[in-house]
Amino acid sequence: MGGWLSAKTPVTLHSSASKSLTAVDEPYALQQALAAAAHIMNDDVDLAETELRKGTSPFHKLGIATTFFLRATLGFEKEVIEAASQRLAEAEESALEHQRRALRDPGTAHRSSIYPVGAEYALCHAETQLMSAVVAVLNESLTESLRGFYKLRKAFGTLWEISEAERLYLEKRGLNKGSAAGSKVSLAGSTVAASESSGVQTPRSRRDSDSGDEDEDLEFVDADEGVDDLPTPTAAYQGHLDDLKLNGLSMSDSDTKQQTQPPSSGIPSKPAASSALDDLDFNTVTSDPIDLFIHSGTALCFGLLQLLLSMVPPTFAKLLSLFSFRGNRANGMRLLWSATRFKTNINGAMASLITLGFHNGAIAFCDILSSDALPEERLRVLLKEMRTLYPKSKLWLLEEARVLSRDHELEKAIAITEGGEPSPLKQVEALRVFERSLNFMYLHRYEDCAKSFLHCIELNNWSHALYYYIAASCYVELYRLAKAAGDAKEAKRCEDEAERLFKIHPAHIGKKRFMARQLPFDTFVARKLEKITARAATLNCSYIDAIGISPLEEMIYFWSGYKRMPASQLQISLDRLAFSTAQPTWSQEQKDEKAIHSLLQATAYRFLGRVPEAIETLKAGALAQPMAALRSCPFPDTWTVPVGHYEMAVCLWEAAGGETGDREGLRKCGEELAKCEKSEGYDLDARVGLKVTTARETLRGCGVPG
Repeated sequence: MGGWLSAKTPVTLHSSASKSLTAVDEPYALQQALAAAAHIMNDDVDLAETELRKGTSPFHKLGIATTFFLRATLGFEKEVIEAASQRLAEAEESALEHQRRALRDPGTAHRSSIYPVGAEYALCHAETQLMSAVVAVLNESLTESLRGFYKLRKAFGTLWEISEAERLYLEKRGLNKGSAAGSKVSLAGSTVAASESSGVQTPRSRRDSDSGDEDEDLEFVDADEGVDDLPTPTAAYQGHLDDLKLNGLSMSDSDTKQQTQPPSSGIPSKPAASSALDDLDFNTVTSDPIDLFIHSGTALCFGLLQLLLSMVPPTFAKLLSLFSFRGNRANGMRLLWSATRFKTNINGAMASLITLGFHNGAIAFCDILSSDALPEERLRVLLKEMRTLYPKSKLWLLEEARVLSRDHELEKAIAITEGGEPSPLKQVEALRVFERSLNFMYLHRYEDCAKSFLHCIELNNWSHALYYYIAASCYVELYRLAKAAGDAKEAKRCEDEAERLFKIHPAHIGKKRFMARQLPFDTFVARKLEKITARAATLNCSYIDAIGISPLEEMIYFWSGYKRMPASQLQISLDRLAFSTAQPTWSQEQKDEKAIHSLLQATAYRFLGRVPEAIETLKAGALAQPMAALRSCPFPDTWTVPVGHYEMAVCLWEAAGGETGDREGLRKCGEELAKCEKSEGYDLDARVGLKVTTARETLRGCGVPG
């Protein structure tokens, strides 16, 4: 680590755990904590935790909480989630206590010419609230999840106040190239003051008597809560941050007319990525390490907050509307790109990981995108820089593997995830094995795929039902291939193994919950197993012979596998789908099974460039069946209707020529997308929800209303 992050020896602080840091101690405490936290991004969480435990400052406690948070979010294990909640609560309390004391005795606190007194602790408090909100949502209790959303709202208020202070500072010095969107928060159609959104305090202007001609600063003061004598600050913030307007969570000065900003119509794009390069470099504004920490941390948190809110699937929109949340993906990405400038501190490193993960793992597998939606060169440069800075981390190797799979280089992606020593962090190792398992699935390497997913069970206990289901589905394919080849012994082996795995995992269904609800894949798998059992009884055949359309090809679709496959693997998928149509009973097959077949077949056709065939296949298959007819089937698959409309929208997008193509074709694309958007909830709708949301934003950017 370079510069002010490279603490060589521990610094003895003047303050104890019970006293607030002084203005002298604070930079050293931050320096130590950031140097220790840097080990997190190099997969050495144990060393990071050991170093962080040497200090008692809010920065150290935030770092420790971050290590537990990463373990919790990467592994989804209940005991780790509970431990993370405890550490986050400790960090939150420490940050709040230090901010209170900084406000009560500002003469001993760090004085910034940019931010309010105690803003660094307010940021730490906001970061713990954001992480606590995520952990609460991972909790199996709906009550805890709702508390998490409330913390999210409070954190937003904090981030806004800090950002507003920065905006005013830059504006007064003529450094703000454009005005940020303002000081009242327009959330989900209702306009609330920023102080109300934080629920704690409001900013006030005052002349800094110690700074001579310095401009007025913003200082945090507490709202009338009638609790105790100490201010109870929870900061809040929007602002310049490299001239990055936050229109999605719209703010305007209190003396301006209230207005509700519409949702952003943009998607992450090359301009969004490159704008960070064109804007003001904050290192030219200040060299104060605490100010740089506040700036980069706020860009990270506010950017991530807006990004997450913009990605919420339609099914969760009503819940979030209760908390008046609305995000803006384009602005969130601009903030995150801005934070990536500070790669050598934990804020910049986390922003880099989020930026790479979002593009490589989410946006890259959407279908209706503008031509500049993926800033390829910028992403590759960022990944190279992060691998150089943190060479031991498997997180960056995972991102490189995702880039390769996005480029249809599946064998190379597997080679990267198979080579080298395993990560010392179990949760990262589980991600590595899971990513490799998916690539085996896309390559139709059935035995390898089954073994790899079964290995996931040893590393992670989040969704064993899914792992067993995919492994069993692999043996279904092996059974069908062996049977077609006349290898009775191999067919029997694979049939027995498939049935064994299918019948193991009902015991694992429902073990994990999300916001007190069964996991979507668990719900999907439970219905599928009931369907197979019912079909076996109706058809008077063996359990495995009762299975209809390839369950593995369904999984490939829901994990966006067709987009990663080279043409040779797409053809294999078509061959595996043809197994069902070759059966003598195909003409009597249930309508929902035929709809699944046509949808998967059409998707493979589309990725092979056979768009006209894909359109005709959808019209004659998935979209030819009314929903009522599908619902009449035993344990029906009804997801093919809304997803079929989405697939048709993608076909029309490609047939029209994309964003600069035929306007009438784009209009029809928007109409098909609207049919999907208006559909009721369906199996695994969250897997398609981001694609639908991104498609709508892209169309709006092309001038297609919806």
